[in-house]
Amino acid sequence: MTRPTTEHSARYRDALVDGRLHSPTFERNAGPVIDGLAPYLAGLSGHALEIGSGPGRHVCAFARAFPGLAWTPSDPDPVHRTSIAAWAAHEAAPVAAPLDLDAAGDWAARGDVAALAPLRLVIAMNVIHIAPFAVAEGLVAGAGRALAPGGYLAFYGPFRENGAHTGDGNRIFDARLRADNPDWGLRDTAEITDAARTARLEPAALLAMPANNRILLFRKS
Repeated sequence: MTRPTTEHSARYRDALVDGRLHSPTFERNAGPVIDGLAPYLAGLSGHALEIGSGPGRHVCAFARAFPGLAWTPSDPDPVHRTSIAAWAAHEAAPVAAPLDLDAAGDWAARGDVAALAPLRLVIAMNVIHIAPFAVAEGLVAGAGRALAPGGYLAFYGPFRENGAHTGDGNRIFDARLRADNPDWGLRDTAEITDAARTARLEPAALLAMPANNRILLFRKS
């Protein structure tokens, strides 16, 4: 099973309001992520696809921060897609209807994605450590096919670097994830970089974020 399940989305359900789910990390990380991406995305135009949009708070914030990009969210969980659409309506955010997209599949070949291509940005926030590694591989491979030359692939979340954890909190978090599901766990920046280079995506930035998270950014050559 490569698609995230309602087992993960259940952590948002207690805050269900008119279909809108509240992300416990949004208020903490949205501003720093936007600030980190701004030197690369400010002034960029074209289509942006978020993979694994979750409740939908981030894509609405991104649409306001980077209005030159036309934002399309996606998520395989129907509860999340309802929340994404509800947040976009509540905030009058210029966000397209969310796609039901499984990143482990050949998502770049889908008609609804091909209609947006070539993409200027593919972004995944807190996705690849709560999914099998096939999702990270599919996400990178699809971005390599769907991105325009000069387009970006961006990951946000906790990572290992050169085989080591960047802090005790991440080490404990990784162990807990792997105990819950042996296919989950923090990914190493080196293994993501190797996959990206195979997809003709070159490293562009590794940015430190609050709570020992990172933005890992690649650019299509």
